[in-house]
Amino acid sequence: MSWNIVLKPEAQEDFDALDGSQKDFVVKGLNKAKRNPLPKQEGGFGETLGNKNGLDLTGCLKIKLKKPGIRIIYQLEKTAENMNVIVIGMRAESAVYKEAARRLGR
Repeated sequence: MSWNIVLKPEAQEDFDALDGSQKDFVVKGLNKAKRNPLPKQEGGFGETLGNKNGLDLTGCLKIKLKKPGIRIIYQLEKTAENMNVIVIGMRAESAVYKEAARRLGR
């Protein structure tokens, strides 16, 4: 089974701002994750996020692309089998997590 990848408008802008090799890593990571984007505890590829360091990302998951240092934060819409990408960005000093919280209005 394969899930639908839905890039939120801001996440599409994040993706468009990446260079070619970074885009390749993101596409490969998303294609791998869309086969099973569930949390690792449920046999999937996603790592659950929670309420940490004053940032409430409960209900969100992340994919770590270690080589380029990119993080992808997403939420699952299980009824429609959508993988809603909220932010794609560099890990740098937890900026990607702060941006995800801002975009979610938390």
